[in-house]
Amino acid sequence: MNQDKHVTVNAAMTGSVRTIDAMASVKEAIQVMRDGGVSSLVVNKRDDHDEYGLLVVADIAREVIATDRSIDRVSVYEVMSKPILTVPADMQVKYAVRLLMRFGLSRALVVDHEREPVGIVTLRDMVLRAELA
Repeated sequence: MNQDKHVTVNAAMTGSVRTIDAMASVKEAIQVMRDGGVSSLVVNKRDDHDEYGLLVVADIAREVIATDRSIDRVSVYEVMSKPILTVPADMQVKYAVRLLMRFGLSRALVVDHEREPVGIVTLRDMVLRAELA
């Protein structure tokens, strides 16, 4: 990675954020993922004092499909991750990569200055973007 360039998370992230309610069924979540062509969903906060959650395909595979649970009966809140790692949109990619690696994660929610979601960034996105810098 060229140290002279300061690539930010904003330049590497996927800007569209698909959301879902924690009380929705996994079946509904799968449909939202299919419709949006995404592999992760941000789980909405219940109120201003709550934090965002994240549901990824791997959660569904591990917690529902592999354990032979019904996608109709399992709620998103039962299998999602919460709280999740968030990174500011203006953070340099090299620091975001270090942060994800430190926690053994493959993706993070990108937030603006008001801590509102503006995108999702993955290690893949950042590595491929850094290669172009």
